[in-house]
Parts: sequence; C-alpha cells; structure tokens
Amino acid sequence: MIFHISGLYKIYARRLENEIQNGDIPNHVALILDGNRRWAKIHLTMPKKGHWKGADAVENLLDWCEEFGIKIVTLYALSAENLDRQDDELEYLYELIHMRLEKLYNDPRIHRNKMRVKAIGRIELLPYSIKEVLKKLEDATINYDNHFLNIALAYGGQNELVDAVRKIGIKIRDGTLDVNNIDKKEIESNLYTSHLPQSSPDMILRTSGEKRLSGFLMWQSAYSELVFMDIFWPEFRRIDLMRAIRTFQERKRRLGK
Repeated sequence: MIFHISGLYKIYARRLENEIQNGDIPNHVALILDGNRRWAKIHLTMPKKGHWKGADAVENLLDWCEEFGIKIVTLYALSAENLDRQDDELEYLYELIHMRLEKLYNDPRIHRNKMRVKAIGRIELLPYSIKEVLKKLEDATINYDNHFLNIALAYGGQNELVDAVRKIGIKIRDGTLDVNNIDKKEIESNLYTSHLPQSSPDMILRTSGEKRLSGFLMWQSAYSELVFMDIFWPEFRRIDLMRAIRTFQERKRRLGK
C-alpha cells in the first residue's frame, strides 16, 4: 500500500512539473510561514519541534525556488506583534533564527546563485546577536543581483508604511522633496523593499488554512495573486509549491486594467 501511494505521488508530481513548465513562473513569491505551533500540537510535541521543522522547510524551499527559476523570495518569519510575547518560546525563536542565519551565511547557495539577502522590518528591535549576523549576510551579498532573499523579521505592514511616511516627512522638512512631488514611485522608494527590482510579489502564499495577509506587504500586495493552502508550514513539500504555481498560472492577471 505504501509503495502504491508513493508511486501515485511520483506520477502526480511529474505531471504537475510538466504542467507548470508550460506556463509563467512567478518571478517574486512571498510566503507567510504559518502553522508551526498547530503542527506541533497535532503531533503531540513541543512548539519548539514545530519551529525547527518549519526552519527545515525553509531550507528545502530555497532549493525548490532555485529549481523552478523563482528569482525573488520574501519570507514572513517573525511579526512585530510576536515580539510582545516575551516568553520562553520567543527566546527559542531568537536562538533558532540566529542559528539558521549563521547557517545561511555559510551556505554556498547564496554565492553560487548571487543571492542578495536582506532583512526587512524593524530590525533594531531584535537581539544584538541576530542583528550582527544579519549585517554579515547583507554585507557579504550586497553586490549580488541575480536572486533575492528577503526575511521579514519584527515586521508589520502598518509599521512599514509609518516608517515610509517618516522618511518622506524628513525629506520635506529638509527641503529635498516637494510635497507636490509625492507619488507612488516616491512611496515605493521608501518602503523596506525598495532595494528589489520587483517589490510587488506575483504570488503570496499562506499555509495553515488561514485566509488573510495579517498586514504582510500591505502596499506591495495590491495586485498579487493570493494562494491559501490548508497544509501547515512544517509539512510543506515540493509538490505543494508546484500546486501553488499551477494555481497562479490558472489566474488571469489584469493588474487593475
């Protein structure tokens, strides 16, 4: 029976792969990595195990995105609201994030793919150890422009807009910007994603069955295709990414026109 199911899985995966290769692959995919704790609860294990498995899924995801030619990946890993918990689980998350960022710093994939790695969010709120390794990653990859990996940490969509307004306000105060020259391009140049060649995701994927963006990329998501999947993030598979890409390809993107 296990062999039979495995055989069907492989056939379905090959069929999906052939299907999506004939369509447009999203250039920028953003993901809300949701369901780590619920996965742990269902499997009668500690939340730490769910977060650890979720971190493993991220590493697999980077391989799959490289395989399918997805150039920009933005991961919602830690919200600004998460920082208010101040409990043992948050401390473990900090440790896990630091450990995986150090591993990423030594990962040959980022240099092989010329991948620029950048954190987006109110990074100043994070522990020094995380800020230190983030700076090492950003400094080591700042000149890369073939692939982009954005990690949303201490991130909130409303905070991002507030910070953009503050930057614009400073320019007006200093006389370097006329209020009549504020347009969409000016706003986008002050967002956390201003370094990207394409700040707006083609597709935003959220796992765990929740059907909301929770403030993720509020400005950038205006015309993104939204894909919600019932699977919890720690059990996300290559076939699930292919299913999401196929859903994206089935949509007729009008971009407001």
